[in-house]
Amino acid sequence: MTHIPPPAEELRLLDAELWQLDARRAQLLARRAWLVAALQQNWQPKWQPPQPTGPTPAASPRPEASAPSVQNVLLVLGGVLLTVAAMVFTLVSWGHLGIAGRALVLGAVTVAALSAPLPLLKRGLRSTAESVAGLGLALTVLDAVALHGAVFPDTPGAPYTAVVSALLAGLWSAYGLLPPASALRLPRPAALVAAQLPLFFWAIAADAGSYGLTAALLVTAGFDTLVALRTASRSLRVVAAIGAYGAGGLGVLAAGWLSWAASGPSAAARAAALLLLASGIALAAAWQGGRTAARGNGQALGLGLISGLLVVVALGGTARSLLPELWTAPAHLAFGIALLAALRLDRLPETVRRGLAWASGAVQALVLLWALPVVGVVVLGPLAWASRAWTGAPSDARTAVTVDVAWPPHAEAVPVVLAAVAAVLALAVRDTAWRPRATAGALGLAWATALTLPAVLELPYFAGLLMQSAATAGALTAAMFLRQHVTALVLALVTSASLAFLALASQTATLVVLSGLIALFTAASWRLARFTAPAALVHGAALAVATGAANWSPPHTALLVLVVPAAAALLAWRLGDPRATVPVEATGAAAGLLAVALAATDLPLLATVLALCGVITAGTAIRTDRRAVGYAAAALFLAATWVRLAAWAVDTPEAYTLPVTIPALLVGALRHRRDPRTSSWTAYAPGLAATLVPSLFAAWADPHWTRPLLLGLAALVVTLAGARHHLQAPLLLGGAVLLLDALHELAPYLVQVTDALPRWVPPALAGLLLLALGATYEQRLRDARRVRSILTKMH
Repeated sequence: MTHIPPPAEELRLLDAELWQLDARRAQLLARRAWLVAALQQNWQPKWQPPQPTGPTPAASPRPEASAPSVQNVLLVLGGVLLTVAAMVFTLVSWGHLGIAGRALVLGAVTVAALSAPLPLLKRGLRSTAESVAGLGLALTVLDAVALHGAVFPDTPGAPYTAVVSALLAGLWSAYGLLPPASALRLPRPAALVAAQLPLFFWAIAADAGSYGLTAALLVTAGFDTLVALRTASRSLRVVAAIGAYGAGGLGVLAAGWLSWAASGPSAAARAAALLLLASGIALAAAWQGGRTAARGNGQALGLGLISGLLVVVALGGTARSLLPELWTAPAHLAFGIALLAALRLDRLPETVRRGLAWASGAVQALVLLWALPVVGVVVLGPLAWASRAWTGAPSDARTAVTVDVAWPPHAEAVPVVLAAVAAVLALAVRDTAWRPRATAGALGLAWATALTLPAVLELPYFAGLLMQSAATAGALTAAMFLRQHVTALVLALVTSASLAFLALASQTATLVVLSGLIALFTAASWRLARFTAPAALVHGAALAVATGAANWSPPHTALLVLVVPAAAALLAWRLGDPRATVPVEATGAAAGLLAVALAATDLPLLATVLALCGVITAGTAIRTDRRAVGYAAAALFLAATWVRLAAWAVDTPEAYTLPVTIPALLVGALRHRRDPRTSSWTAYAPGLAATLVPSLFAAWADPHWTRPLLLGLAALVVTLAGARHHLQAPLLLGGAVLLLDALHELAPYLVQVTDALPRWVPPALAGLLLLALGATYEQRLRDARRVRSILTKMH
């Protein structure tokens, strides 16, 4: 017969075999690694070039600056030093020479400086030629300064600067266009820089005023724009672009300020003409840039945007001077919307049309920001009625929303603005990518128009309520049947909240409006239950509070509020949709907490409310997916019992703990019966500790003998039950409580005995105890192990 070893012996044999296999595997792996290394050494080439044994030569240092860079720096420094020397000569030594000597020196030095680059270019010294040419150009400026001081001392500075800058621009430009000097890159950009000054200083000399100076800046910007668009030289384009943006930006700011500060139609028209000139320049640049892909579409788009904005500012400023201030924003909006007509002009490049469309959108957005405070007052203003509930209906809708806030000025045109932008979004936006956003925006603006209209027109209070109710119903309808259901749903929820607060001014309005909102959101729950069902429950709780506040005290109102958690539990059971069940149950739980808070001042009613909450929660726990709610139901029933006992002025701790202990022990017994492997600490310890521990504290503070006696008997019964059924938790808990209770009862006698004994007796007894323990130490250890083994075998 086959011999089968015991499990422990078989486990030892298996471990030995596995250890031998691991050792053999490690030996084989080490041998394999040695063989791979040996083969790799054999594959290496047998001959290798000899390695140098001497010191490695140091690498040559890398130059930190290239030869062209050094040359350019030297040339620039030389030109600057020569220019400084010329300035010193002109300012300091000029007076020591006569007129002939001055002319001779100026002419000789300037001609020499301007002529020297020509032979330098022929020899290929271009950088040197550029440096000398720069010196010659600087000398021409110094010549002009010297001539003003010596020959034209009485000439005003502005006209002289205008004439000289124009002459210098022409001279430098002609010098740069000469065939021998055409290779120089400095004269023509310098001529363009000098060309920025003649018009501006001519306007100053002519005393043209702010309008003339602004026109000079804008004409100069137009000239720079023309040069930038027509020239092929990169350096000229850069200088022209800087001049165009600089002079044009200053001119636009000046024209905008003139338009804002215009005191009449004439001044506004002149400022508008300047702004239209700037707009035309930007449009021409955008048009040309849109046709040339090399110039970049981003710049053309930005210039088109600027052009459209300038047109709106120009026309809007003129309209502001003619119309009342109320219509300033609508006028700007009308001109901004008119820019959209450019989208139908096929002659315009696509980039320019998009820029004008963006300009129209920017104008509409700015006008909407102007209208936003009115919408905020209408939506958030009714919140102030929370502290003034049922104090009386106001006279009109505007008074109803301005309880704590001021009405914005010139707000009568806000509904017109909102409706116009909504129409634009609904009709003008046809792009498939932007169409959903435009539809959502149009829906929101239509909603805002409906909300602001009663307050703007100062309609009666109840007409405002009807308008907001209609807006809520319309938003809910749109949420059910349109694609923009999220936007419409948010609008409906916001409107319903604002409407509920607005209705607080009158008791009748509050009850009617809340009832209507409940019916409205309940009807919409057949398609949007996730959102509308919780909203209906919230309004139901508000209606319950309002109804109770009209007739009952807050604790009695709590009983009416409990209808909402009950309805939420039934609705969650009927819905069957997990996405809608959780919000509905959360709303019902919040309503239950509200009921508890309302009943907190009346203990008997609070106990009733807690018990009813427990019933509702227990009904929810019947569902298979909500079994865990049963713990909450048990906690609510327990809390109701405790509150009832507190209302009866019961101060016995067992009255509070036994309702916990008995159900806990029953549940623990059922669990232990179903699963015998369940630990007694899990099944019975919570229930036993709930009564034994508080009763032990109460017994230690009780001077009478009845409570300690009953506690000792109960602890004895628990200990015996634990020993009888081999349960660890009842045995230890009952024994510990019995021991502590006995020590409490014997404490007075022990104190008397201790006082009666001589003082040497306690140390002697302690010594004898230690000797006995030491003598039987090993026996005590065996006894302790035996007790631990017995306890471990218990559940």
